[in-house]
Amino acid sequence: MVTAIYVIAGLIVLALFYFIWQMVKPYRKFQGKMLVTCPETHQTAGVAVDVGHIAFTAVRGEPDLRLKECTRWPERQNCGQECLAQIERSPENCLVRRMLTNWYKDKSCAFCGKAFPQVDSYDHRAVFLYDQKPAFISPEGQLVEWRAVPVETLPQVLTTHKPVCWNCLIAMTFRRDHPELVIDRPFKGRN
Repeated sequence: MVTAIYVIAGLIVLALFYFIWQMVKPYRKFQGKMLVTCPETHQTAGVAVDVGHIAFTAVRGEPDLRLKECTRWPERQNCGQECLAQIERSPENCLVRRMLTNWYKDKSCAFCGKAFPQVDSYDHRAVFLYDQKPAFISPEGQLVEWRAVPVETLPQVLTTHKPVCWNCLIAMTFRRDHPELVIDRPFKGRN
């Protein structure tokens, strides 16, 4: 009798893990801001997929994709969401974090010259890159923080701007905002 209870409890736990895993896989696959080409305007649009809906529908079978937000909304909120076909074909290539990971690969900070570390898109550092808001330097020499970059303009920014690491962003912002507190000393080198 006790053995049967343990077997039943074990099966229930396994079933729960299976359902949770079925929810987590699509959640991770589609989580985050994405860039698509709007089929209506042929312009880049920033979108987010309703990952909660995807996770729950994945348990019943094939995940059902639908948009949660789009940079063309609220004006075009009732569109047919044909852009979802792009996401279904290649969700990883639409993810902003993947684009940033690929862009930072083999790049160095425009100020200090330090290389950005190799970042795996499933590594916590990939999210760190976007969350810590490293910056760009524009061709005109202006520092541009991530939060100031509309997601739909990201492809253009990645072609025209240079990367700036978090440390240099902080130092250069301080230098810009408080020049009276900055003292430049000549570099003496090592003895």
